[in-house]
Amino acid sequence: MRMLVTGSSGHLGEALARSLLDLGHEVIGLDVVEGAYTNRLGSICDRALVRRCMAGVSTVFHPATLHKPHVATHSRQDFLDVNLSGTLNLLEEAVTAGVDAFVYTSTTSVFGDALTPPITAPAAWITEDVAPVPKNIYGVTKAAAEDLCQLFARNQGLATMVLRTSRFFPEEDDDRSVRARYTDDNLKANEYLHRRVDIEDVVSAHLLAARRAPSLGFRRYIISATTPFLPEDLAGLRAHAPLVVGRRVPGYDAIYAQRGWTMTQGIDRVYVNQRARDELGWTPRHDFAALIARLAAGEDIRSPLARLIGSKGYHGETFSDGPYPVDA
Repeated sequence: MRMLVTGSSGHLGEALARSLLDLGHEVIGLDVVEGAYTNRLGSICDRALVRRCMAGVSTVFHPATLHKPHVATHSRQDFLDVNLSGTLNLLEEAVTAGVDAFVYTSTTSVFGDALTPPITAPAAWITEDVAPVPKNIYGVTKAAAEDLCQLFARNQGLATMVLRTSRFFPEEDDDRSVRARYTDDNLKANEYLHRRVDIEDVVSAHLLAARRAPSLGFRRYIISATTPFLPEDLAGLRAHAPLVVGRRVPGYDAIYAQRGWTMTQGIDRVYVNQRARDELGWTPRHDFAALIARLAAGEDIRSPLARLIGSKGYHGETFSDGPYPVDA
Protein backbone atom coordinates (compact mmCIF):
# COMPACT_ATOMS: atom_id res chain seq x y z
CA MET A 1 0.00 0.00 0.00
CA ARG A 2 1.02 3.60 -0.52
CA MET A 3 1.71 5.55 2.67
CA LEU A 4 2.36 9.28 3.11
CA VAL A 5 4.85 10.22 5.83
CA THR A 6 5.28 13.91 6.56
CA GLY A 7 8.50 15.11 8.15
CA SER A 8 10.29 12.14 6.55
CA SER A 9 13.74 13.64 7.10
CA GLY A 10 13.11 14.00 10.83
CA HIS A 11 13.60 11.53 13.64
CA LEU A 12 10.18 9.87 13.76
CA GLY A 13 9.48 10.46 10.07
CA GLU A 14 12.58 8.52 9.04
CA ALA A 15 11.84 5.79 11.58
CA LEU A 16 8.33 5.38 10.16
CA ALA A 17 9.54 5.45 6.56
CA ARG A 18 12.21 2.84 7.23
CA SER A 19 9.76 0.57 9.03
CA LEU A 20 7.04 0.89 6.39
CA LEU A 21 9.48 0.12 3.58
CA ASP A 22 10.70 -2.92 5.50
CA LEU A 23 7.06 -4.07 5.63
CA GLY A 24 6.79 -3.78 1.84
CA HIS A 25 4.80 -0.56 1.57
CA GLU A 26 5.38 2.26 -0.86
CA VAL A 27 6.31 5.44 1.03
CA ILE A 28 5.78 9.01 -0.08
CA GLY A 29 8.15 11.00 2.15
CA LEU A 30 7.40 14.73 2.34
CA ASP A 31 9.71 17.21 4.06
CA VAL A 32 11.16 20.69 3.63
CA VAL A 33 14.61 19.23 4.30
CA GLU A 34 16.35 16.76 2.03
CA GLY A 35 16.86 13.28 3.41
CA ALA A 36 17.39 9.67 2.42
CA TYR A 37 13.69 8.88 2.92
CA THR A 38 12.29 12.11 1.46
CA ASN A 39 11.16 11.88 -2.15
CA ARG A 40 8.87 14.92 -2.17
CA LEU A 41 10.67 18.11 -1.18
CA GLY A 42 8.41 20.90 0.05
CA SER A 43 6.10 22.14 2.78
CA ILE A 44 2.79 20.84 4.05
CA CYS A 45 1.71 24.49 3.80
CA ASP A 46 1.77 24.08 -0.01
CA ARG A 47 -1.76 22.84 -0.68
CA ALA A 48 -1.08 21.88 -4.30
CA LEU A 49 1.94 19.83 -3.30
CA VAL A 50 -0.02 18.10 -0.55
CA ARG A 51 -2.72 17.23 -3.09
CA ARG A 52 -0.17 15.67 -5.41
CA CYS A 53 1.42 13.70 -2.59
CA MET A 54 -1.96 12.37 -1.47
CA ALA A 55 -2.79 10.66 -4.78
CA GLY A 56 -3.35 6.95 -4.25
CA VAL A 57 -2.43 7.09 -0.56
CA SER A 58 -4.21 4.73 1.84
CA THR A 59 -2.69 5.95 5.14
CA VAL A 60 -1.26 9.27 6.30
CA PHE A 61 1.27 9.49 9.12
CA HIS A 62 1.71 13.13 10.11
CA PRO A 63 4.65 13.79 12.45
CA ALA A 64 5.85 16.94 10.61
CA THR A 65 5.74 19.95 12.93
CA LEU A 66 7.54 22.90 14.37
CA HIS A 67 8.71 21.66 17.77
CA LYS A 68 9.37 23.21 21.17
CA PRO A 69 13.03 23.81 20.17
CA HIS A 70 11.73 26.18 17.47
CA VAL A 71 9.81 28.46 19.86
CA ALA A 72 12.80 30.78 20.31
CA THR A 73 13.75 30.79 16.63
CA HIS A 74 10.39 30.97 14.82
CA SER A 75 7.43 33.31 15.03
CA ARG A 76 4.03 32.39 16.39
CA GLN A 77 2.72 32.82 12.86
CA ASP A 78 5.18 30.18 11.67
CA PHE A 79 3.72 27.77 14.21
CA LEU A 80 0.19 28.56 13.07
CA ASP A 81 1.15 28.13 9.42
CA VAL A 82 2.89 24.77 9.81
CA ASN A 83 1.15 23.12 12.74
CA LEU A 84 -2.38 24.27 12.01
CA SER A 85 -2.72 25.30 8.36
CA GLY A 86 -0.41 22.49 7.26
CA THR A 87 -2.44 19.95 9.21
CA LEU A 88 -5.66 21.36 7.78
CA ASN A 89 -4.27 20.96 4.24
CA LEU A 90 -3.47 17.33 4.94
CA LEU A 91 -6.85 16.57 6.51
CA GLU A 92 -8.83 18.16 3.70
CA GLU A 93 -6.81 16.47 0.98
CA ALA A 94 -7.00 13.15 2.83
CA VAL A 95 -10.80 13.36 2.77
CA THR A 96 -10.81 14.24 -0.93
CA ALA A 97 -8.45 11.34 -1.70
CA GLY A 98 -10.49 8.83 0.33
CA VAL A 99 -7.66 7.95 2.70
CA ASP A 100 -8.38 5.00 5.00
CA ALA A 101 -6.57 6.25 8.12
CA PHE A 102 -4.90 9.43 9.35
CA VAL A 103 -2.51 9.26 12.32
CA TYR A 104 -1.48 12.56 13.85
CA THR A 105 1.63 12.73 16.02
CA SER A 106 0.97 15.06 18.93
CA THR A 107 2.92 15.52 22.14
CA THR A 108 2.56 15.29 25.90
CA SER A 109 3.62 18.96 25.85
CA VAL A 110 -0.05 19.80 25.20
CA PHE A 111 -0.65 19.16 28.92
CA GLY A 112 1.58 22.14 29.71
CA ASP A 113 1.03 23.55 33.18
CA ALA A 114 -1.05 20.50 34.17
CA LEU A 115 2.24 18.56 34.33
CA THR A 116 3.67 20.49 37.27
CA PRO A 117 1.64 20.36 40.49
CA PRO A 118 2.45 22.62 43.45
CA ILE A 119 5.76 21.75 45.09
CA THR A 120 4.08 20.26 48.17
CA ALA A 121 1.63 18.14 46.14
CA PRO A 122 2.13 14.54 44.97
CA ALA A 123 3.39 13.86 41.47
CA ALA A 124 0.75 14.24 38.75
CA TRP A 125 -0.76 11.04 37.31
CA ILE A 126 -1.13 11.96 33.64
CA THR A 127 -3.77 10.09 31.65
CA GLU A 128 -5.79 11.13 28.63
CA ASP A 129 -8.44 12.47 31.02
CA VAL A 130 -6.18 15.30 32.21
CA ALA A 131 -7.23 18.60 30.62
CA PRO A 132 -4.41 20.24 28.60
CA VAL A 133 -3.19 23.67 29.74
CA PRO A 134 -0.69 24.62 26.99
CA LYS A 135 2.04 27.01 28.08
CA ASN A 136 3.56 28.06 24.76
CA ILE A 137 2.66 28.42 21.08
CA TYR A 138 3.92 24.90 20.41
CA GLY A 139 1.47 23.35 22.86
CA VAL A 140 -1.36 25.62 21.70
CA THR A 141 -0.97 24.66 18.04
CA LYS A 142 -0.55 20.95 18.76
CA ALA A 143 -3.69 20.91 20.91
CA ALA A 144 -5.62 22.84 18.27
CA ALA A 145 -4.46 20.47 15.54
CA GLU A 146 -5.72 17.56 17.67
CA ASP A 147 -9.12 19.24 17.68
CA LEU A 148 -8.96 19.62 13.90
CA CYS A 149 -8.42 15.87 13.65
CA GLN A 150 -11.41 15.24 15.91
CA LEU A 151 -13.52 17.59 13.80
CA PHE A 152 -12.68 15.73 10.60
CA ALA A 153 -13.42 12.41 12.27
CA ARG A 154 -16.79 13.72 13.42
CA ASN A 155 -17.94 15.67 10.38
CA GLN A 156 -16.11 14.06 7.44
CA GLY A 157 -15.86 10.49 8.71
CA LEU A 158 -12.07 10.43 8.40
CA ALA A 159 -10.60 7.60 10.48
CA THR A 160 -8.25 9.66 12.62
CA MET A 161 -6.17 9.01 15.71
CA VAL A 162 -3.95 11.28 17.83
CA LEU A 163 -0.84 9.94 19.55
CA ARG A 164 0.59 12.12 22.31
CA THR A 165 4.20 11.01 22.41
CA SER A 166 6.56 11.66 25.30
CA ARG A 167 10.28 12.35 24.85
CA PHE A 168 12.03 10.16 22.30
CA PHE A 169 14.59 12.59 20.88
CA PRO A 170 18.27 11.71 21.46
CA GLU A 171 19.50 15.29 21.80
CA GLU A 172 20.77 16.61 25.12
CA ASP A 173 18.40 18.28 27.56
CA ASP A 174 18.03 22.02 27.03
CA ASP A 175 18.39 22.77 30.77
CA ARG A 176 22.02 23.54 31.62
CA SER A 177 21.55 22.68 35.30
CA VAL A 178 20.16 19.25 34.40
CA ARG A 179 23.08 18.58 32.05
CA ALA A 180 25.46 19.49 34.89
CA ARG A 181 23.88 16.97 37.29
CA TYR A 182 23.60 13.92 35.05
CA THR A 183 25.38 12.31 32.15
CA ASP A 184 23.11 12.11 29.12
CA ASP A 185 22.52 8.34 29.33
CA ASN A 186 21.86 8.61 33.07
CA LEU A 187 19.24 11.31 32.54
CA LYS A 188 17.50 9.46 29.73
CA ALA A 189 17.41 6.22 31.73
CA ASN A 190 15.77 8.07 34.62
CA GLU A 191 13.16 9.49 32.24
CA TYR A 192 12.03 6.02 31.14
CA LEU A 193 10.39 5.78 34.55
CA HIS A 194 7.88 8.50 33.80
CA ARG A 195 8.36 10.63 30.64
CA ARG A 196 10.37 8.94 27.84
CA VAL A 197 9.76 6.33 25.15
CA ASP A 198 11.96 4.52 22.63
CA ILE A 199 11.44 5.34 18.95
CA GLU A 200 10.82 1.66 18.17
CA ASP A 201 7.80 1.66 20.48
CA VAL A 202 6.59 4.95 19.00
CA VAL A 203 6.64 3.42 15.53
CA SER A 204 4.77 0.31 16.63
CA ALA A 205 2.07 2.49 18.22
CA HIS A 206 1.66 4.45 14.98
CA LEU A 207 1.30 1.28 12.92
CA LEU A 208 -1.33 -0.08 15.30
CA ALA A 209 -3.18 3.24 15.33
CA ALA A 210 -3.40 3.21 11.53
CA ARG A 211 -4.71 -0.35 11.58
CA ARG A 212 -7.29 0.24 14.31
CA ALA A 213 -8.49 3.75 13.42
CA PRO A 214 -11.25 2.61 11.03
CA SER A 215 -12.79 0.32 13.65
CA LEU A 216 -12.15 2.25 16.87
CA GLY A 217 -12.91 5.76 15.62
CA PHE A 218 -11.30 8.91 16.93
CA ARG A 219 -9.00 8.38 19.91
CA ARG A 220 -6.25 10.22 21.78
CA TYR A 221 -3.51 8.10 23.35
CA ILE A 222 -0.46 8.79 25.50
CA ILE A 223 2.55 7.01 24.02
CA SER A 224 5.24 6.63 26.67
CA ALA A 225 7.23 3.81 28.22
CA THR A 226 5.23 1.72 30.68
CA THR A 227 5.84 3.11 34.14
CA PRO A 228 6.46 0.77 37.08
CA PHE A 229 4.66 3.16 39.40
CA LEU A 230 1.12 3.03 40.78
CA PRO A 231 -1.09 5.91 41.97
CA GLU A 232 -0.20 5.17 45.59
CA ASP A 233 3.44 5.98 44.78
CA LEU A 234 2.79 9.59 43.78
CA ALA A 235 3.39 11.26 47.14
CA GLY A 236 6.65 9.39 47.69
CA LEU A 237 7.88 10.09 44.17
CA ARG A 238 7.76 13.84 44.69
CA ALA A 239 10.07 13.83 47.70
CA HIS A 240 11.94 10.49 47.79
CA ALA A 241 11.93 9.00 44.29
CA PRO A 242 14.95 6.67 44.81
CA LEU A 243 13.12 4.83 47.59
CA VAL A 244 10.05 4.29 45.42
CA VAL A 245 12.11 3.22 42.42
CA GLY A 246 14.00 0.72 44.58
CA ARG A 247 10.70 -0.78 45.69
CA ARG A 248 9.30 -1.07 42.18
CA VAL A 249 12.50 -2.05 40.33
CA PRO A 250 14.67 -3.91 42.87
CA GLY A 251 18.38 -3.99 42.10
CA TYR A 252 18.46 -0.90 39.91
CA ASP A 253 20.65 0.95 42.43
CA ALA A 254 23.50 -1.58 42.16
CA ILE A 255 23.56 -1.18 38.36
CA TYR A 256 23.51 2.60 38.75
CA ALA A 257 26.33 2.48 41.29
CA GLN A 258 28.51 0.50 38.87
CA ARG A 259 28.19 3.33 36.38
CA GLY A 260 28.38 6.19 38.85
CA TRP A 261 24.82 7.19 37.98
CA THR A 262 22.28 8.83 40.27
CA MET A 263 18.50 8.67 40.46
CA THR A 264 16.58 11.91 40.45
CA GLN A 265 15.43 12.89 43.93
CA GLY A 266 11.95 13.97 42.87
CA ILE A 267 9.56 13.14 40.02
CA ASP A 268 6.74 15.59 39.33
CA ARG A 269 4.65 13.72 36.73
CA VAL A 270 4.04 10.18 35.49
CA TYR A 271 2.74 9.49 31.99
CA VAL A 272 0.33 6.55 31.89
CA ASN A 273 0.01 4.49 28.69
CA GLN A 274 -2.64 2.05 29.92
CA ARG A 275 -5.35 3.13 27.48
CA ALA A 276 -3.13 2.64 24.42
CA ARG A 277 -2.13 -0.80 25.66
CA ASP A 278 -5.71 -1.80 26.36
CA GLU A 279 -7.41 -0.40 23.25
CA LEU A 280 -4.70 -0.64 20.59
CA GLY A 281 -3.17 -3.84 21.88
CA TRP A 282 0.13 -1.98 22.03
CA THR A 283 2.95 -3.82 23.82
CA PRO A 284 5.89 -1.42 24.29
CA ARG A 285 9.14 -3.30 24.84
CA HIS A 286 11.41 -0.61 26.23
CA ASP A 287 10.72 0.32 29.85
CA PHE A 288 12.98 1.09 32.82
CA ALA A 289 13.22 -2.55 33.94
CA ALA A 290 14.23 -3.62 30.42
CA LEU A 291 16.89 -0.91 30.36
CA ILE A 292 18.31 -2.09 33.70
CA ALA A 293 18.52 -5.64 32.35
CA ARG A 294 20.41 -4.38 29.29
CA LEU A 295 22.78 -2.35 31.42
CA ALA A 296 23.47 -5.41 33.58
CA ALA A 297 24.34 -7.33 30.40
CA GLY A 298 26.61 -4.54 29.16
CA GLU A 299 24.28 -3.62 26.31
CA ASP A 300 23.15 -0.28 24.86
CA ILE A 301 19.93 1.09 26.37
CA ARG A 302 18.72 2.20 22.93
CA SER A 303 16.80 -0.03 20.53
CA PRO A 304 18.48 -0.97 17.22
CA LEU A 305 16.18 1.47 15.41
CA ALA A 306 17.08 4.31 17.77
CA ARG A 307 20.77 3.63 17.18
CA LEU A 308 20.22 3.49 13.42
CA ILE A 309 18.39 6.82 13.24
CA GLY A 310 20.80 8.64 15.56
CA SER A 311 20.52 12.35 16.28
CA LYS A 312 18.81 14.68 13.84
CA GLY A 313 18.92 18.00 15.66
CA TYR A 314 16.36 20.74 15.21
CA HIS A 315 18.38 23.57 13.69
CA GLY A 316 20.96 24.05 11.01
CA GLU A 317 23.16 25.94 13.46
CA THR A 318 24.78 25.26 16.82
CA PHE A 319 24.22 27.21 20.01
CA SER A 320 26.60 27.98 22.83
CA ASP A 321 24.25 27.13 25.69
CA GLY A 322 22.70 23.82 24.75
CA PRO A 323 21.18 21.95 21.81
CA TYR A 324 18.76 24.80 21.12
CA PRO A 325 17.90 28.21 22.56
CA VAL A 326 15.20 28.33 25.20
CA ASP A 327 12.51 30.99 24.90
CA ALA A 328 12.25 32.97 28.14
